Amino acid sequence: MGDNEQPLNREPPTKALINHFLTPQDISYDRNHGPLPDVLDGETHSVQISGLVRTPITLTVDQLRSEFEQHEVTCALECAGNRRHTMRTLIKEVQGIDWGDAAIMNCKWSGPCLLDVLERAGLPLGSEASRSNLHVAFASHQSKCTDEDHFEISVPLDVCVRVGKDAILALGVNDTILDHKHGHPIRVVLPGVVGVRWVKWLDQILIQDHESPNIYQQRDYKILPPDAVDSESAEQHWHRTPPMYDIPINSAIASPADGETVRLSPTGTLKVQGYAIPQGADGPVVSVRVSGDGGESWTEAELAESESKSKWCWVLWTANVKMIPGEERHILSCATDAAGNSQESEHSQWNLRGVGYSGYGRVMNLTLVQP
Repeated sequence: MGDNEQPLNREPPTKALINHFLTPQDISYDRNHGPLPDVLDGETHSVQISGLVRTPITLTVDQLRSEFEQHEVTCALECAGNRRHTMRTLIKEVQGIDWGDAAIMNCKWSGPCLLDVLERAGLPLGSEASRSNLHVAFASHQSKCTDEDHFEISVPLDVCVRVGKDAILALGVNDTILDHKHGHPIRVVLPGVVGVRWVKWLDQILIQDHESPNIYQQRDYKILPPDAVDSESAEQHWHRTPPMYDIPINSAIASPADGETVRLSPTGTLKVQGYAIPQGADGPVVSVRVSGDGGESWTEAELAESESKSKWCWVLWTANVKMIPGEERHILSCATDAAGNSQESEHSQWNLRGVGYSGYGRVMNLTLVQP
């Protein structure tokens, strides 16, 4: 999909992702719910913080840069619909963009800590009781969306507190400024949380005692139960199904790709490469296993030496898997994180919107040639 198509939604070839621990902006996936807004001024653009705070304030990007300590966090950003194509083709049809395995990026983000900014506005963060019923809504009014007049989403305040100093209002990425497509001059960064809540072109933060009423909070990005099989049967479930917050444990195989013809090594092994991410705040990934025989046996992958000690980032991995030459060969991958979360089944739970797919990583229909 080209830059001029609206909304701009596209992903790179999965194989391109594993060439970089930090994903360059020019190959990062794009996800939008409406046309890209006009380019915003990188100094004078402002964010209003209001709602259930003692001192509603408006801060310019320049103030956010100069008046607050700047933090860095390296973490993965994943679309809730990443790997939807696998759910659609392996299980049954779903609604939504046909994302492959590359609606994900891993970047070093920089900017002020979200909690520092909220404290400036007088939000009490001290006791769990004082914040247990509060929600933080992030909004952008810069462009009309397909289904709403603006984009807004929310998370429980406790989610922000759990992430702590690593939840930031990003002004930069990978030691440079955000580009326009990825939220310049400011976007939300919530490590371990699904990408829809990382609002771009941020202009408002609301503290309130309820979730955002916006359609993207209430009628999307939820793992509906299996009996919601179409839009009509989903109606009864939208209000009672909780929003999706944490990203699931996941892995994907980037090389070889589906349908490739590959020559085995002289020892009869195949080099397999991919990425893996932890579940929510449960990182880092500690193990990736790869199978070339449908899960009967597994080879432990080598995890690349990370450029970051962050528990939120992805790992890139490589495995040399013993394979039998022939056609229609398949490969599986399975990740485990520090808390013991693992891709435990070949298929993930089907849901109408095709979000949160976390079944084994896989490539299909390989033709393997003798060395």
